[in-house]
Amino acid sequence: MKKNLTISAACLINNQGEILLVRKRGTTKFMQPGGKPETGETALQTIIREIREELGIDFTAEQLHFVGEWTGPAANEADTLIHASLYSARYDGALTPLAELEELLWIDPQQALERDDLAPLLRDHVLPLAIARAKA
Repeated sequence: MKKNLTISAACLINNQGEILLVRKRGTTKFMQPGGKPETGETALQTIIREIREELGIDFTAEQLHFVGEWTGPAANEADTLIHASLYSARYDGALTPLAELEELLWIDPQQALERDDLAPLLRDHVLPLAIARAKA
């Protein structure tokens, strides 16, 4: 039987149109910053906290825009489905990986699709959305 996880994730785009990808310590797949809710947290509260913990950025609720929800396979946990609430925001500044993050990179969304080390949420949902929005 598959395990189910609920997460919130952020699609952060800089002034050059690049998307931020992160890789958690001990894993091989790049994904968006974000994570699981703590008891009683809404999806929005979760992503605000996770971005602060992982990247040291203090976003307000007004700075984050709800993009939608996605359900699919987890990147780093076998037999696990994630239900993700996705938010987007603009950010242009220096970042250092904090908490459980080991690596981060800014990359053009189209170039990112050529990589073979992407989480399913990023590859199948986030990057196609980012590319479509950039063309609009």
